[in-house]
Amino acid sequence: MSDQNPLGKSLELLWEGLPGSEKGPRPKLTLEQVVQTGIDLADAEGLEALSMRNLAQRLGVGTMSLYRYVPAKKELLDLMLDAIVGPSQERLEAAENGWREFLTTTARQARRLYLEHPWMLQANWSRPVLGPNSVADLELTMKGIADARLSDQAKMNAVTSVESFVMGSARQELLWANAATEQGITDEEFWASQLPTLIRAMESGKYPVMAELDEDIFDATWDDGFEFGLQLILDGIDARQEPPAG
Repeated sequence: MSDQNPLGKSLELLWEGLPGSEKGPRPKLTLEQVVQTGIDLADAEGLEALSMRNLAQRLGVGTMSLYRYVPAKKELLDLMLDAIVGPSQERLEAAENGWREFLTTTARQARRLYLEHPWMLQANWSRPVLGPNSVADLELTMKGIADARLSDQAKMNAVTSVESFVMGSARQELLWANAATEQGITDEEFWASQLPTLIRAMESGKYPVMAELDEDIFDATWDDGFEFGLQLILDGIDARQEPPAG
């Protein structure tokens, strides 16, 4: 194994920014500009379109000049992810009102982030490179759930469970939103084409349970489903708390 820290450059850029230099031409761009343009590119075209060449074109510079700012796409992605997360005023306020309100606010905000930046679901952030925003976010999270009567490990498991639900829900919603484009027909056309077959199946007597289901069973919105699932998880967390002292 190499003695060189494989995360060294990402950590250096995240915590210290670009190193100052008295030699050579002054950089035309800031690191923040490079990172934000990377975010804009991924938002518009997906993570697969994020390359040093495409980023350079958006910035109006030569590809080689980008290496003065970030050495590769891997480090760029670390910077992009850290730039998006972090405490918000909404979550800072929720942290003063108990663990349940904090996790509710956090979950709703995370869902909005995933829907606004779908590429975040493509990035493997299971082992995040922790920058200032990420660490500040974790600090706020532990403060926001401090009043939950759980061990620290159980608190972290609760946060992870909520995050996993949010990610899965957002991924499912985005897949549904993309289905019409991928299949070339609207959602209404898709189900209308199956309706005659489904009616015959229900009338055959082979599926008695499904045949008796309420007609509005699939009429819930994505917001409805998200809120229902989130409250189920929060109820489960509440049930696992230790009894109040005394």
